[in-house]
Amino acid sequence: MPVGEICNRDVIILQREATILDAAKLMREHHVGDVLVVEERDGARFPVGIVTDRDLVVEIMATGLDQAVITVGDIMVQELVTVKESTGVFETIQYMRGKAVRRLPIVDENGVLVGILALDDLLELLSEELLAIAKLIRYQRQKETTLRR
Repeated sequence: MPVGEICNRDVIILQREATILDAAKLMREHHVGDVLVVEERDGARFPVGIVTDRDLVVEIMATGLDQAVITVGDIMVQELVTVKESTGVFETIQYMRGKAVRRLPIVDENGVLVGILALDDLLELLSEELLAIAKLIRYQRQKETTLRR
């Protein structure tokens, strides 16, 4: 299954110039742990960075910096890793593990933002699949018991 089918397409975005305070307010309003920083070119959004709730706490709040003047461009993760929407789920999991990231922007073939995939999304998908397997095993046992009485 390609990750483009399971990624969250409702991505919270900001431009580089937005303040950290803007980012924090958006995270709270939308109940998310990150915002993607994008550049708009020819009407398309290209991801260029990410700021997480952890970045806000560790880089800004814990050091006492002014949230109203520091921009997301100042603290965003510069080396943003992305995956194409056609990439398979298990390949994506291996990629996330190798890069040690919990959130991954999903892009199309041209690098345009399509969505975001979080570790939580993968855990939900995998738990649903494991539940389906467990139900299959239980159903098979019940069926065999009924047929062999």
